[in-house]
Amino acid sequence: MHPADKSVLRLAFGLGLAALIAYGMALPIPYLVCLLSVLLLAKPGPPLPLGKGLALAALLGGMVALGVLMVPLLENYKVAGVILTGAVLFALFFTGQRTGNPLVTVLIIAFTVVPVAGVADQALVTVIAGTLALGVAVGALVGGVAHAFFPDAPAAGGRAPAVRPGRAAAAWIAARGTLVVLPVFVLVLSDPSAFMPALLNTANLAQQACGASARSAGRQLVGSTLLAAALAAVVWCGLSLLPSLWMLALWLMLAAVWVGARLYRAAPTALPATFWSGALTTMLILLGPAIEDSANGEGVLGASVGRIAIFIGVALYAWATVWLSERWRAGRDVALAGNGV
Repeated sequence: MHPADKSVLRLAFGLGLAALIAYGMALPIPYLVCLLSVLLLAKPGPPLPLGKGLALAALLGGMVALGVLMVPLLENYKVAGVILTGAVLFALFFTGQRTGNPLVTVLIIAFTVVPVAGVADQALVTVIAGTLALGVAVGALVGGVAHAFFPDAPAAGGRAPAVRPGRAAAAWIAARGTLVVLPVFVLVLSDPSAFMPALLNTANLAQQACGASARSAGRQLVGSTLLAAALAAVVWCGLSLLPSLWMLALWLMLAAVWVGARLYRAAPTALPATFWSGALTTMLILLGPAIEDSANGEGVLGASVGRIAIFIGVALYAWATVWLSERWRAGRDVALAGNGV
């Protein structure tokens, strides 16, 4: 079996297993557990070992503690709290660019979601913290199981190191990612309960924006959001035929197979991997709250349309941020060249 096919099967099998665990055990915020599991499953290389998973959980605990300390600052000194949040986000984005570690996305989610949850309700911080830790643990577990069922062949030689951007380029990209997340973070502070999924999606879009050019940003950011909405609608319609936990897992696996085939280039595509991974994670962020709305007897259609509109608005903002920042940078470079600098 081709390595790309094995990667697709690992992603689909792992997501289905994560859904069975998260929804079957009625874990808090189950779609966040599935989201973190996908981030770990899509990580290149071997699965996250249990020891490293526990270490990451401990690191998340530190981020949660820092996030809790940010709550009184954001409540009483909002400007200082937002500036400090921006500084931490810049450091995280910069680290992600320099190291290439996709797990930095988990830390960005932790640091942005926890303070917002604390501003809304202190008790919610415990729920978020537990969900993040469980998400990492479940992700490490399903990743290990998926690799056991579909192992990669031993590599004949060492993997060539990926080319990472220099410090100046990484700092520029990190600043752009921070500009994408920070305004949405401020917006969510005004009404955390309504905009919390938007913050999760913004952290996801910011990762795509870091690797997008001004020319391709619109297609990547807005296109992946629209594709995610279409995938969520297909999964929801399929699940409506026979609502059950097993059907949910099977439909999620089917969506993961379709997306994973393009993510790992088992099927030809001109779009980058970040487009397809962003579409899959955004689909989970859209589908999870819809399932919760249905379970609580609330209107699913109206709430889902509202979320999709917010997500598209965030994607358009991210696109505008990339375009304007690249335009400003090009103008600055021309000015410096004209002055002989």
